Amino acid sequence: MRRILLTNDDGYSSEGIQALADSLESLAEIWVVAPRTEQSAVSHSLTLDRPLRMERLGERRYAVDGTPTDCVALGIASLLGGPPPDLVVSGINSGANMGVDVHYSGTVAAAFEGVILGCPALAVSQIRGEGFSFQTAAAVSRRLAEWILESGLPADTLLNVNVPPSTPRGVKLTRLGVRRYTEGIIEQVDPRGKQVFWIGGGEPVWDEIPGTDFHEVAAGYVSVTPLHLDMTDVRFLEELRAAQPAWIATEPGGEPGR
Repeated sequence: MRRILLTNDDGYSSEGIQALADSLESLAEIWVVAPRTEQSAVSHSLTLDRPLRMERLGERRYAVDGTPTDCVALGIASLLGGPPPDLVVSGINSGANMGVDVHYSGTVAAAFEGVILGCPALAVSQIRGEGFSFQTAAAVSRRLAEWILESGLPADTLLNVNVPPSTPRGVKLTRLGVRRYTEGIIEQVDPRGKQVFWIGGGEPVWDEIPGTDFHEVAAGYVSVTPLHLDMTDVRFLEELRAAQPAWIATEPGGEPGR
């Protein structure tokens, strides 16, 4: 029997993860291990300074007082038992996870934790707007999950999926887009006269680059972006090797600049 582990960063009670579980139920045995409360933008953080507490809410259903990454680690290492699940799916996130935002996203980080632990993984986000329905992303998730279970994914790779708010025009393979926030920090004064700051207060501005996730989602398509664990800039690495700057030791034990 195939097994799929579901998690998210919107919390166990979110509508998105329930829609996801319902859509995948006939493909495999579904396990839900999700944060007890919302954990948006926690990236790949693990809880190392305290024990995790878990609540069993049903058959193969667990809420954890930790991060999305905690949930995947706990689910694979302890709760499921036996071999790793056949697939880890994170979502359905309420809102986009595109471009550089994947580095902040708890949704994407949870999928990456699955990859680190040897499982193919899928991160799914539904953009909010006119016509919004989690059922749209749920249907897309099922199609992709079914394909991954049959075809697999390359090692250390996941698929990051962003679904437009209304009925998609189709599916596009994309790369990460580029965005800039118009007002990253908002400074205010609290009722006691203390200075406080809010991070991420402005609306993002996306560069209109064809072939990127934002561009295709804005055009009404589902974007599917393969992401890899290895963030090495291979091109610049080769440039550095060819240039041999002075700070590189050319012999074992040698000193830079010699």
